[in-house]
Amino acid sequence: MRRARILLAEDSPAVARQLRLLLANVFDVSGFVDDGIALRQAFEHLRPDVLVSDISMPGMDGLQAIERLQEEFGPLHIVFVTVHADEALVARAMALGPCGYVLKPDAGEDLIAAVHSVLAGKPYVSSSIAKAMEERGQPAP
Repeated sequence: MRRARILLAEDSPAVARQLRLLLANVFDVSGFVDDGIALRQAFEHLRPDVLVSDISMPGMDGLQAIERLQEEFGPLHIVFVTVHADEALVARAMALGPCGYVLKPDAGEDLIAAVHSVLAGKPYVSSSIAKAMEERGQPAP
């Protein structure tokens, strides 16, 4: 069985190394970029199965890059890995279709599950975000 191909977008080299090592245990990390503009270019060249992207990056943020890619290529499998737990950002990301939203501190526990979930067409949020939403009486995606 072919391993899913991942394109990783992360502007911190240290975090990128950690995420790449984590993902490489299960998936084929076929590319790495460090900004949103390069993400768009690499996607066109590599056509990965899943995009794993930070939100805050130089040039063009991850959300903008994904929005533009979806305008060109239609629905994509996306997992955002970010430090931002802001509800408005979570909602904006989830509006892009079934995607994953993983907080960087939760990545060790949640990233692999998030990738599997989006490959199955289901949304995924970090356990800490889901818990906070439930505490406020909101259903987690």
